Parts: sequence; C-alpha cells; structure tokens
Amino acid sequence: MNICVAQTRPVRGDIKSNIINHKKLIDLAISNEADIIIFPELSLTGYEPTLAKDLATNENDHRFDDFQRISDGKNIIIGAGVPTKNENGLCISMILFLPHKPRQVYSKKYLYPDEEAFFISGQNFACLKVNNINIAPAICYEISVPEHSENAFKNGAEIYIASVAKTANGVERAFKTLSDIASKYSMMVLMSNSVGMCEDGLCSGTTSVWNSKGALLKQLDDISEGILIFDTETQEVIEKTT
Repeated sequence: MNICVAQTRPVRGDIKSNIINHKKLIDLAISNEADIIIFPELSLTGYEPTLAKDLATNENDHRFDDFQRISDGKNIIIGAGVPTKNENGLCISMILFLPHKPRQVYSKKYLYPDEEAFFISGQNFACLKVNNINIAPAICYEISVPEHSENAFKNGAEIYIASVAKTANGVERAFKTLSDIASKYSMMVLMSNSVGMCEDGLCSGTTSVWNSKGALLKQLDDISEGILIFDTETQEVIEKTT
C-alpha cells in the first residue's frame, strides 16, 4: 500500500482556492499510485481559529463533492482538514472521503489550551482500516498526549499519521515526539504539515516519514508544496514537489 502525506500552503479562509490546490496534489498522489492522502490540520481553511466560526461546516458540504467523486473514481482515501460544527460547538476536524462509502469525520479530542477559547473536544476513532492495515490518525496537539498514541497501539495501529499546523519551534518538538512514538510502539509514523502563514505565525513544513525504529526516512523542505509517498511493502519513500 502507498500512503501519502501532503504539504500545502493554505490561502487564509479561502475554502474554494484551497480545494483547487488540494485537487492538484491529489492528482499528483494518484499519478504515483497512492491509496490514501492526508493533508495538514485545517488544510481547507488554514489554521485560523479566529475565523473558524464563520468557516465551519460539515462533511456533507457540497463544495467537497469533487473529493468524493475522485475517491470513488480513483479508489483513493482523502483526508482534508476543516472546522466542523455541531450542536455543542466547533471542532477541529479531518473529513475522510472513502471510496463508495459514507464520509467519516475524525475530530480532535485533545486540544491545546489556547484552542479551548474557539473549539470543543471532538469525537474521534482509534484506527481506520485500509487494505487490512490499521492506520491511526492524529491532529496536531494530540501527538503530545501519551494516551492518544497508546490508545492507537492498543487498538492495533501499524501506522500513525499526524496532521499538523506547526511553526518552527513546534515542529522541532514534534520531530522528537513522533520519532519516540515510532520506536516505542514499532509503528511507521508520518507527519503532514503546512507552509506559509497561519494565525500562530509561519508554518515550517518539513513533512516527514519515520520508520518503526524511529529513524527519519525522508523529509520535505520548509517552503515547498508537495507530497511524500511511503510504500508499506518496500519501506521506500518517494518525494514529489510542485
């Protein structure tokens, strides 16, 4: 199986433009035979908590129908980030578009303290089974909460994918955390980060893949848009930038 993590430069609050950009990277992933592609945290809006109330939507938003059509037609799973709303408040979420299946929503359960003014803890799930491989999603701060990765391991996760929006300081800490998760639980670990400005500053990219011993296999730079594709059989990673 080929697992892809994307590195994007979101346009602040512009869902339409970000959808167009996502589709370009999805096409690139498909041309390289990816089975799943995961985008950074809040990739469809940019990481902009103060804008989230006006941008929040749900998985049935018709603006996302092209993602479903691509998923169905090309047999690829797509995970894109957007704020979602329910009767209790707003969540930081990833919408998963599955071939010929209902869309799933993974919402961030563990919030960074600064996020609590804008968002509520959401409902998530431990693993997504893809081609008989258990994949555990994580959204940004969740990687810093030991219970999250421990729960993923207990539920049989073989691969851990972190969707983040981190600046240089944050991503440096994430490198160690994710390497430690990989080695502790013998899981492959991937991280998808954005580049460009967000509400917290300049996101520093460096989207990465670690092997199950915690060794870094490949990493994008801190300015380019692109993808990394990990082959679960050969353990090889290919890099494509735009």
